[in-house]
Amino acid sequence: MTEIIIEHLTVRYSDGYESLRDINMQMRSNAINVLFGPAGGGKSTLLRTMNRLNDLADVSEVSGRILLNGVNILENGVDVIELRRKVGILFSRPIPLPLSIYENVCYGLRMAGIRKKSVLDEAVEWSLRMSVLWDEIHDRLNDPANALSGGQQQRLCLARTLALKPEIVMLDEPTSALDPVSTARIESLLMELKQQFTIILAPHNTQQAARMADFAGFFLQGELIETGDTGIFTNPRDQRTQEYIEGRFG
Repeated sequence: MTEIIIEHLTVRYSDGYESLRDINMQMRSNAINVLFGPAGGGKSTLLRTMNRLNDLADVSEVSGRILLNGVNILENGVDVIELRRKVGILFSRPIPLPLSIYENVCYGLRMAGIRKKSVLDEAVEWSLRMSVLWDEIHDRLNDPANALSGGQQQRLCLARTLALKPEIVMLDEPTSALDPVSTARIESLLMELKQQFTIILAPHNTQQAARMADFAGFFLQGELIETGDTGIFTNPRDQRTQEYIEGRFG
């Protein structure tokens, strides 16, 4: 079980823009936790804050707590490199490294000091099988990763994340640049992966949010308006959520 509790999280950028304002929520373990809402709502900021990528951004204030299994990951003493092994993130556009398929998958493991070929081989095969890519490319592992199709590249980047055996896999609009067939593969894959990982997904549209969510939170202009299970899409409590789901804005 992976416990994620967010308490009174506020993130403000140096230009004064408040991207997140007093966010309180608890994610569900081994489930797909969906963050949905219009652009600028703070979803990406939350994901970046959860694995400390915002440390590299022009942020003037981060207050509140994000508790991962009881540990506040925002504290200064947290090992950020170790945190990012536990909390992986995948972005909207696949970014394969200018290396072979094999070296892309084991890049993080090599950076962690793992050199034994049998260990790397096992990790590469496991990760590619988990991302439903092994059968397509197992005989091409030494080919350049950028020779793969867009959908394959996204699954490769997912395999690179999974190779580190994270507890949490976060995805920021992972299918926004993919065709419907590749999108369906990624969605089906996430449904399987939640058996082993806690998934946090910021989808690129409400339809995907409704399809994928075990638990969801609606974000609007930096505020968390409401949370709930799948019923949030059919019977939301807040009028703003209802209007967004009906396509009246966003």
